Amino acid sequence: MHEQYMRLALELAVRGIGAVNPNPLVGAVIVKNNRIIGQGFHEKYGDPHAEINAINSAYDEISGSTIYVTLEPCYHTGKTPPCVDAIIRHGFNKVIIGMADPNPLVSGKSIQKMIDHDIEVVTGVLENECRKMNEVFIKYITTGRPFVTMKSAMTLDGKIATFTGDSRWISNEKSRHLTHNIRHRMSAVMVGIGTVLTDDPELTTRIENGKNSIRIVLDSRLRIPLNAKILQKNDDSRTIIVTTDRAEQEKIEILKSMDIRVMVVPGSDRGVDLNKLMTKLGEIRIDSILLEGGGTLNYSALEEDIVDKVLVFIAPKIIGGDSAKTPVEGPGKKTIGEAFRLVNTAISTIGSDVLIEGYIDRSVN
Repeated sequence: MHEQYMRLALELAVRGIGAVNPNPLVGAVIVKNNRIIGQGFHEKYGDPHAEINAINSAYDEISGSTIYVTLEPCYHTGKTPPCVDAIIRHGFNKVIIGMADPNPLVSGKSIQKMIDHDIEVVTGVLENECRKMNEVFIKYITTGRPFVTMKSAMTLDGKIATFTGDSRWISNEKSRHLTHNIRHRMSAVMVGIGTVLTDDPELTTRIENGKNSIRIVLDSRLRIPLNAKILQKNDDSRTIIVTTDRAEQEKIEILKSMDIRVMVVPGSDRGVDLNKLMTKLGEIRIDSILLEGGGTLNYSALEEDIVDKVLVFIAPKIIGGDSAKTPVEGPGKKTIGEAFRLVNTAISTIGSDVLIEGYIDRSVN
């Protein structure tokens, strides 16, 4: 029975996708006498949390009921008061929790406080599902750095474009729609200057009610054309150009006058120092990035160990070509033993495409 109500809480939680970053996705269900009397989810960053929305929706007396919540209730005061105090105040008998909050400000403190107030607490119900749903939050709250998903679409022979540079479209329409849904849930989408010069993308989210993510362009020498589409977007998001001290100050000032944020980051042999960039982006509350770069940027991101998750769409097409681009280029590894490895892989079909999903294995480093 616990799992049944927790699954409903999970279904509620994901309705906050794209609206709560950098907060976690949380759902809550209140049950009394085997009846659901209230439910809610965290709807928007800064607004009431899932537990409060569930309490406010209750149509019966809450005292003596059970609340199912996907994440340990908050202990501290942030944008809203502590949810654990509201749970104690309303007289819940039992609290069923999907996963403990990894936030050091909480981290079991709410669980202990509820136990101290004679509330029965059960933890770990559908914990794996709860952790999977909040993988972005877990990474960000424990490291202060964004969760990075590297996405690529390629042909059966491993090409992301023809030898002429044509890449529209390798993946099918369903795969592209899924990509836009992923953009919607991420704080930012990031590309290198090569992608901008070749494709002149807009990097918008083209789904109904979709949220445009922050657009980040890595451009160590500021080669971006001032008429690039990514600089012309007038929407609810913004564009950040990341460069180094090799950029001309005059062009930096021009971009700033266009209301474009320019972030100067130390350089590396590969261009922008990606680890220092991740720290800076985390400081401005960017908790997640969809990396949609070309082969050079993808290799740098893997080599500098900023990638957490990989999504590869494989289309049933073969284009060949010695000079055709591949998803990951750069100098490459010398031996198979040095290869970047994925764990917890999953394979699914998206129309005619195959999607391989996995996480970077850091246990071998």
